[in-house]
Amino acid sequence: AIDEVHLRMGEWLRPGRTEAEVATDIAAAIRATGHVTVDFVIVASGPNGASPHHGTSDRPIGVGEPVVVDIGGTMPSGYRSDCTRTYLAGGSAPGDFLDYYEVLRDAQRAAVAAVRPGITGAQADAAAREPIAAAGYGEAFLHRTGHGIGLDGHEEPYLVAGNDRPLEAGMAFSIEPGIYLAGRHGARIEDIVVCTTDGVHQLNTTPTELIAL
Repeated sequence: AIDEVHLRMGEWLRPGRTEAEVATDIAAAIRATGHVTVDFVIVASGPNGASPHHGTSDRPIGVGEPVVVDIGGTMPSGYRSDCTRTYLAGGSAPGDFLDYYEVLRDAQRAAVAAVRPGITGAQADAAAREPIAAAGYGEAFLHRTGHGIGLDGHEEPYLVAGNDRPLEAGMAFSIEPGIYLAGRHGARIEDIVVCTTDGVHQLNTTPTELIAL
């Protein structure tokens, strides 16, 4: 259901509109897909995208700005959704943004691929963090790689350094590395995955390529 909302982002996200205006349209779409509540809508454009936990503001979205959109809600079953994609609001993206977005995309894919029973939350975190650090952006990855999700939006297992709890089949959690350049822009890619008996099943299926609207 949350993937359906991301697939419609081009209807709402465009230069000149404020983050809050876009967020209002997104919230209505979250409800329309069958969610009973809207748990959060983050629309973080330009320099606001460099704050991992920005909400929304009355800031107009600029031409060529990256925009981080992190959204989720609760379905009638009580289970939660959560998915982040980063968009380009028309125009041409800053050159360094394009460079680090590819680093981020590769790191997110590597972390998803690393999931299997027996690896720890710390090892899953490292799978995302190491390629980002190798590319010189380690200090710009400001938060853990993931959190458990189910009837609560944030629960065990946490994919973070120091968590030696092994992953088990049936656990559901996010894989959401990010790169954030203070005062400039940022990016995050987030999918919810489930650890299976022999690997991983990815629940979000929308493209992770940078999408220019």
